[in-house]
Amino acid sequence: MSGVQIKTVKEDEVGMRLDRWFKTHFPELRHGDLEKCLRKGQIRVAGGRVKANRRLEIGEEIRVPPLQNEPRPSKPSQFRPEDASAVRDMIIFEDDAMLAINKPFGLAVQGGTNTKRHLDGMLASLEKDGERPRLVHRLDKDTGGLMLLAKTRQAAQRLGDAFKAHDIEKTYWALAAGAPRPRQGTIDMPIAKRMIRIGEGEEERVVPADGEGAKKAITDYQTIDEAGYNVAFLAMRPVTGRTHQLRVHAAAIGSPIIGDGKYGGTRASLEGVSTNLHLFCRTMTFPHPKNRRKMTLTASLSGHMLETWKFFTFDANAKCEWPEDIR
Repeated sequence: MSGVQIKTVKEDEVGMRLDRWFKTHFPELRHGDLEKCLRKGQIRVAGGRVKANRRLEIGEEIRVPPLQNEPRPSKPSQFRPEDASAVRDMIIFEDDAMLAINKPFGLAVQGGTNTKRHLDGMLASLEKDGERPRLVHRLDKDTGGLMLLAKTRQAAQRLGDAFKAHDIEKTYWALAAGAPRPRQGTIDMPIAKRMIRIGEGEEERVVPADGEGAKKAITDYQTIDEAGYNVAFLAMRPVTGRTHQLRVHAAAIGSPIIGDGKYGGTRASLEGVSTNLHLFCRTMTFPHPKNRRKMTLTASLSGHMLETWKFFTFDANAKCEWPEDIR
């Protein structure tokens, strides 16, 4: 048991919820006890009563009452010794606020059923002074390429806010079965999750849709190169960020992404190239979470997509510029 403490909100804690602040600084305090202290006014911020979802501001003083809970035993580390080396090999940019990685194809971002090794768990290997890199967005397991990670709470909030405000421009590369016509344009097609009959059963999929549950989805695209009429090297820019948006839109215009049997069916298979999904996050332009200046990062094409690009002699360093009048 300790006496009353007065803590000051630091710069990297700005915007953090009060309950999250307590979970970080006093992990032994159970949420129910936190709520009880808040109701009684024993916990105060800037001298006033507050709720658990109160966002903190720099320099504010937090009154912490005596805490009587017994500390909970810490969980043993789940990351493997080689995780730190593996993550380090993925890093393409790093400073004191953030880092960027080139995520390999097939690596899940977070855990789930039958998923024991994932990026989020591996990041624990980079913990330093109680801080570890934080996820601020996602990439599907089967998609490779550029991901941004925050190294501080403030950076995580600012990058998260930039994603929510669509202030981050992303360009993906894809191999499509069939060159789209016209060669460049905008796909403005609402999509929604629906239960679809597959064989004798049903499966939830994202499909073009109108009406209830349909969400606005917009994708810019341009053809960088072609190999005959059956294969196209596409650049795709999601204006909105819906689940499986690029895959659904590509299939909807008759140019499904190679390896995407879920949405492209048999057309998404191409003899001579990998059956894995050919979708890669190539570049991002975003405001740096510390100085807010715009910066652009690029991930080098890797894995099976690099092999496919060599097979078709596509330029793995091709430049992509988006016309201002594409929409």
